[in-house]
Amino acid sequence: MDKAGPQIGGKIRRLRRQKHVSQADLANALGISASYLNLLEHNRRNITVPLLFKLAGHFGIEPGELVESDEGQLVGDLMELFGDDLFADSDLTNHEIRDLAFSNPNASRAILRLFDKYQETRGGNGQTPRTDQPAPTGYHMATEAISDFIQENANHFPALEAAAERVRHDIDQASDNFEYGMKSYLANVFGIECKLASLPHGVAQRFDENISRLFISDVLAPETALFAVAHRLAILSAEHQINEIIDQSTLPEEGDAPLLARNVLASYFSAALVMPYEPFLRACREFRYDVERISRRFGASFEQVCHRMTTLQRPGAQGIPMHLVRTDIAGNISKRFSLSGIHIPRHSGACPRWNIYSAFLQPEKVNIQISQMPDGETYFCIAKSIAKGGYRHNAPRRHLSIGLGCHISHGKEMIYADGMDLKDMSQVVPIGVGCRICPRLECGQRAHPPADHRFHLDSSQKLENLYAKMS
Repeated sequence: MDKAGPQIGGKIRRLRRQKHVSQADLANALGISASYLNLLEHNRRNITVPLLFKLAGHFGIEPGELVESDEGQLVGDLMELFGDDLFADSDLTNHEIRDLAFSNPNASRAILRLFDKYQETRGGNGQTPRTDQPAPTGYHMATEAISDFIQENANHFPALEAAAERVRHDIDQASDNFEYGMKSYLANVFGIECKLASLPHGVAQRFDENISRLFISDVLAPETALFAVAHRLAILSAEHQINEIIDQSTLPEEGDAPLLARNVLASYFSAALVMPYEPFLRACREFRYDVERISRRFGASFEQVCHRMTTLQRPGAQGIPMHLVRTDIAGNISKRFSLSGIHIPRHSGACPRWNIYSAFLQPEKVNIQISQMPDGETYFCIAKSIAKGGYRHNAPRRHLSIGLGCHISHGKEMIYADGMDLKDMSQVVPIGVGCRICPRLECGQRAHPPADHRFHLDSSQKLENLYAKMS
């Protein structure tokens, strides 16, 4: 099979499914056979330039957007997987791993799911599984499945955007005040009254079906309380669309995955309702992705705005392709998504040189970094640490860091790049995915040696960094 040319089969397949178009119908529109389209979608044929332009025109996107790799995160996940000690003697090359991801993406994702299960049975800590103990719960498996599901759909769900726009139109027609209008919509359409109440710690909302009343915790931040109301409205207004998206997905049908997927998709609807697509995209372009200013415009939090920025993938009206990562102070990544091309680790800890971690040292300040991965690709990244917790005395606080960024080619489109020379290599910070698969042997912040290296120590010298000398 000829491997030259762009490998865009996965993106063609995803766009076709988003439009709910069959292979036969798309092939007919393009003037090719369904069997040939099937070969293209599985990267078994190279795409010609005329056909590339036909496809781009059919989906309403630029040809360059179609050519952009759709399997970058998959390649990174596989490299991380094969960097595990389990495969220390396999001698797989990066080229072989990349070839696997592009030529067999479905098989690659199956391998990832298998490895996730293996990680689950050994507790996610690298220990050998024991057969005399029951496996841990499937929470980790479910969250990884949801993360993959979001990535496969480029974090954009047109059906939910359309549903949110219809509801927002009705709300805006009835009131100039969005919060008041949304609560009135709940009352008038669904007969549900909203009330602030003292709820148990950790409970944001509670719905009492017996009296049709939605109780919102009175210790929530205003923007979080607003989202809590929108979330209930999502469950009531977009249940059909949410269920249809889940039914058409490859998510596991058992365990926590379906429930978590419904919650994630309801949150997506909430963001689309509070920050409607076209006005939000206009604000992003007008204010050059100034997160704080846009937060003020839409009454949303820093994290909510960053998350919404990653969803701007409507054909013909795209925002900057971005990545998003959220981590706590212990390095546990709870959100990860990448359209920029940067790889965010799936299992191992991320690079301590990334500004998402140094942001904890400068609370509430937007930290800016030009980050370069080992493959030479460079990214413009911002990060900010935030604290979450109830609005009451001695309320426990959660400290998180939110990272947002794009490929360096889009850096100047963000206001945070003003005054910076993005071509100045002295400002570039080399980062990696994780120590296990990072090839930078000279790094002074290594926590583990690379998976394919062994120690070479000189007993006559005391090393400041034990991993600085490896064969």
